[in-house]
Amino acid sequence: MARTGAAGLAGRIRTNRSERPSPVLLRKTVRRRAARATAVAALAAALGTTAMTGSAQAIVNGHDSTERYPFMATIPMSAKQIADGTCGATLIDPQWVLTAAHCVQGYPGSELTLDGTVRIGSAHRKSGGTVRAITRTVVHPGFSFGDGQTRPNYDDLALVRLDRPVAQRPLPVAQRPGPPGTPTRLLGFGTVVDTPKFEEMVFPDRLQELDTRRGAVADCAPGYAGPTRLCTTSPTPKAMACFGDSGGPQIQRGRGGRWELIGTTSGPGAPGVPCSEGPGLYTDVRAYADWIRATIAAG
Repeated sequence: MARTGAAGLAGRIRTNRSERPSPVLLRKTVRRRAARATAVAALAAALGTTAMTGSAQAIVNGHDSTERYPFMATIPMSAKQIADGTCGATLIDPQWVLTAAHCVQGYPGSELTLDGTVRIGSAHRKSGGTVRAITRTVVHPGFSFGDGQTRPNYDDLALVRLDRPVAQRPLPVAQRPGPPGTPTRLLGFGTVVDTPKFEEMVFPDRLQELDTRRGAVADCAPGYAGPTRLCTTSPTPKAMACFGDSGGPQIQRGRGGRWELIGTTSGPGAPGVPCSEGPGLYTDVRAYADWIRATIAAG
């Protein structure tokens, strides 16, 4: 996707000799266009994509879910540019779901709106499962947005408290992620069309899944993966999480073949590439186990 940062916008301003704007007008035009680009990028980051460098948070080239995932949750949201989006989440306690911090804390002016509910345990985006009201959201205190170019989101994790417990069984957090090469699976209701244009995104009714692998640190861009962020790759060509899958689970098989949680969808694993080209970047949930326990205990 074409870059839409301030430098890219400035480079597209016409400056032929017969119609060259004055230096003052040129500076004002650049500032106005850069401000608009920043606002769009802010909205995109809040919704779980990266407008400046290619989106990276909805499952593209996955397929309909093949089994029940009672722990899968969705948080409906909307914004001025899009009225039908979601973020994913994972039930980790009868009354708490875990999601990405950027799903519940938008940039100022992003106009991100949560509808105040969470749907748990359904294979369908807008029906089934159990719906609960949100009574509290807790964003990790270290959270900060990435710049879409050289650094990813940091501490991209948030807890959402439901108004009352649900009957679905929570997903346990893994003791540790498997080593690079370990089979994993991504779940989400994000766009199945890899496009940077909001109006062209297609959100499926049926939950999508994609079999992936835990990548090595070197599989992501320098500085992206690390002690608290997991790099994820896909053996399926042109397939990865994308817009609308943010906050959703990355799972692996644990003892007895049961699913366990290792990561939450955070963003792209490298700048400047479309979703489907990968890799993906996931917050390592195990690295935040103490914070999660303390937050839930505090109610």
